[in-house]
Amino acid sequence: MDEPRICIADWHEARDKVMPVRETVFVQEQGVPPEIELDEADPTCRHAIAITRDGSVIGTGRLLRDGHVGRMAVLPDFRGKGVGARLLSSLIDEAKRLGMDELVLNAQLTAEGFYARFGFQPEGEVFMEAGIAHREMRRRL
Repeated sequence: MDEPRICIADWHEARDKVMPVRETVFVQEQGVPPEIELDEADPTCRHAIAITRDGSVIGTGRLLRDGHVGRMAVLPDFRGKGVGARLLSSLIDEAKRLGMDELVLNAQLTAEGFYARFGFQPEGEVFMEAGIAHREMRRRL
């Protein structure tokens, strides 16, 4: 697989590109209720989009104005190939560009190791979100 291009976009540009990925990963695969997958924060976020050479969108993530990273999703056929790492690196770079001091995310427990490789440290107790076990993680920039 050729390296996908990662672009950062606002919601107006990102919505139609990222929602099919989020619906596949969160709603269909993980059973997140569709009414909570799309939220009021999306229009104010910066969205990272992974796009293949043929124009297919294969992954996404978002950065909220308060430094929260979320909605990290990569289509199943493209996992384990560095797409998530490139998306997260792009969001970290965007946060630095915007002058943020710290990033926070709610990691699914199965993804804690992934985020730890980028310097995120776990904080607090495990909690349930959309029926999935999570833990808050932070990283100073």
